[in-house]
Amino acid sequence: MSHERDLKYLNTNRIVYRCLPETDKPDIENNDYMFYENGTHQCYELFRSKAKITTYKSLKWHLLVLWYLNPQLDPDDFNKLASIIVNKINGFVSFNIHDALLRKIVYEVSMMDLDRPPKNKLRKVIFKPTSMLKKEEKLSIVGQLIGRSKKIHSDDIYESMIGLHDDRQKITIRRIAELLNVSQRTIHRQMCNTLKKEKELLNQQL
Repeated sequence: MSHERDLKYLNTNRIVYRCLPETDKPDIENNDYMFYENGTHQCYELFRSKAKITTYKSLKWHLLVLWYLNPQLDPDDFNKLASIIVNKINGFVSFNIHDALLRKIVYEVSMMDLDRPPKNKLRKVIFKPTSMLKKEEKLSIVGQLIGRSKKIHSDDIYESMIGLHDDRQKITIRRIAELLNVSQRTIHRQMCNTLKKEKELLNQQL
């Protein structure tokens, strides 16, 4: 049985789980979006899509980002937050985890250096929370902005995959190629194993 994600605890306790770039400056900015020609690693948008956390590695990364974005949390608060995230009823994860393993992960995360931001995927197009654009309009903008580049990178493919997923479309090589205005062969060349796995996971959530 799949549960809808419940963000009530995070919102009630003012847990930060989304953060826009702070020092990176966009090349294009308007009321709806920011575009970074060379991308930015400073955008954290946890729980943006309906995709659930499906691996221990992903769980650890999500907890690390929450720990990083919420320096006000003490160990007890963080333990409580972690227990909320791993409870399947709350809709964040797709698997059960033993208490001992969770304690180990939480301890390892709490010992990490918070002076360095957690590793993050490169983002080029970031829509503002106040944007009133429809999903299909956002998808079109992503295609236009990223498609301007003469060379397509794996990060561009990932950005397109997220856009298709948010628009509730099944992610296919053909759709990515059409969105970026390149050949399907070009997409196949750039599809590393990580992207292939991400594509499968996102499609499973539809």
